[in-house]
Amino acid sequence: MITVFFDGKCGLCSREIEHYRRLARPQTIQWQDVASEPKLIETLGVSQQFALRRLHALDANGQWHVGVAAFILIWQQLPQYRWFVLVKFMDLPLAYKVSQFLYNKFADYRFSKLSHCQITMEVN
Repeated sequence: MITVFFDGKCGLCSREIEHYRRLARPQTIQWQDVASEPKLIETLGVSQQFALRRLHALDANGQWHVGVAAFILIWQQLPQYRWFVLVKFMDLPLAYKVSQFLYNKFADYRFSKLSHCQITMEVN
């Protein structure tokens, strides 16, 4: 089982996670909203502020996957996505690097615009 940590107060994030929830087989993915319930991820050594910046996933071996790597891990758990061309494409080093760069730019922009993310900046 993997655990996915997402921003439940972000409309786009919530819609995408809900899509994945519908596709996931039972007992394969545990979903944790870090905006509303930050305690679990904080006990694992990741601050709520950092977790809100990027999608995080923890695999069954205790390894963290952040950003694009977290999406790939999720997709690998979904029967409908496992053989999806995008998952295979992401195995290419250049595609992965470009995707991670673009994701990071978008994630930073999103973080700067959402008020609940800014509140975590003020608290920390």
